[in-house]
Amino acid sequence: MPDLQGENKRFHRLPDTVTGAVAAVIEPGLAVLTLLASCWILDEPIERPEIVLAVLTIALLFPGKNHFWERPLNAAVQIAANWVTLLLILALVGFATHSFRLFEPRMLLLWALSFPALVWFTFFLGRKWLRRRSSEAGNRRRAVIVGAGPLGVRVAAAFRARGSQSHELIGYFDDRTDARVADEARPLWLGRLADLAAFVDANGIHEVYITLPLGSQPRIIGLLEAVQSTTASIYFVPDVFGITIIQGRLGDMNGLPVVGLCESPFTGSNQLVKRISDVVLATLILLVLWPVMLAIAIAVRVSSPGPAIFRQRRNGLDGQEITVYKFRSMTTQDDGPVVRQATRDDPRVTPIGAFLRRTSLDELPQFINVLQGRMSVVGPRPHAVAHNEQYRELIKAYMVRHKVRPGITGWAQVNGHRGETDTIEKMQARVEYDLEYLRNWSLMLDLQIIARTIKLILFDRKAY
Repeated sequence: MPDLQGENKRFHRLPDTVTGAVAAVIEPGLAVLTLLASCWILDEPIERPEIVLAVLTIALLFPGKNHFWERPLNAAVQIAANWVTLLLILALVGFATHSFRLFEPRMLLLWALSFPALVWFTFFLGRKWLRRRSSEAGNRRRAVIVGAGPLGVRVAAAFRARGSQSHELIGYFDDRTDARVADEARPLWLGRLADLAAFVDANGIHEVYITLPLGSQPRIIGLLEAVQSTTASIYFVPDVFGITIIQGRLGDMNGLPVVGLCESPFTGSNQLVKRISDVVLATLILLVLWPVMLAIAIAVRVSSPGPAIFRQRRNGLDGQEITVYKFRSMTTQDDGPVVRQATRDDPRVTPIGAFLRRTSLDELPQFINVLQGRMSVVGPRPHAVAHNEQYRELIKAYMVRHKVRPGITGWAQVNGHRGETDTIEKMQARVEYDLEYLRNWSLMLDLQIIARTIKLILFDRKAY
């Protein structure tokens, strides 16, 4: 049995609800403070344009990302990347509204340079304070796991993945001593289930994680009754690793706890933020690029027979059928039960179409789809209805990607999964990136994807 008296100098982590709430206001708050300070240092008046800029910045930055637990170098890179992305968005707004002349260039430069440095320094000091706090006695969270099988080992691996942030795993309790006990758990086996409550009470255990299968319900009830006589927190870890979990969360339905395993990230305020950002971005892009779109439409129309706009049926939010617009890039317009994907050197692609596909300019009419509410600027790319019917039977959780509006660009596309998906493996990889996007969505992630998309359009020569 391990020595429970030795001091473990692990880095204790405050609850995410505390540090996350603080981090959420640090970046937008410091953005406004540095903006006001820049005006004050250069003796510039704070008038309506500065106030509008401050409000727009808060809207784009809130909630701020939690950098307390990142290494300083990683935090610096992330902060700088997010800030550059936001400045690009603000520059686009300034260009579209001709508002650059309203600001003193020196003030904007001072603000742009001082903000990321101040944010990084604030998180760096906060991290040092948390590390110092973690070394104080009594701040570690001692935990034991009930169940020494594969699920218990997964919980232990989750502790290790969190590094030195909060928990000290003491060991496992399990009535099994045969081959069903995982090899990784044997060295930390502490005793049988009947020994758990006494051990927890005697050794100052803070948390108990129950990983027994649901078939062991009588044993779980007995454990709960025994451990509830101690001060330890109790957690039940259901075995859901064979299920694709999207935005998993615990809810309440008239007093009944409900575990959400697969939900859209765009609910409540997130839905409002997503829609507002879509409308603002789509409107700005259409206002700026309408002459380009008009020229492309004329070029497509006169270069080959057929309409300038190609309409195709695709599946949108909740799998509902929508009509998606593109500039026509081929001589044919497949939209039936069988749709042949474009390939490299496809003879159906027109000369002007090849240029449009390579630069992604053929997608520009889809910003109209965004204003219609059929699509988002960022999201899983919509596939033809015929392709959905094919792949939903072949790829696990394929249709989960339809829990949100499809996007003009997406996480899969900026990670190399753009263009033809001529194998199941390629489509599987694209779907995995789409699901990762749904799990980790934030407004800043959308802005990063937009920035990376612009880079691909300008420098990627592999598209077709």
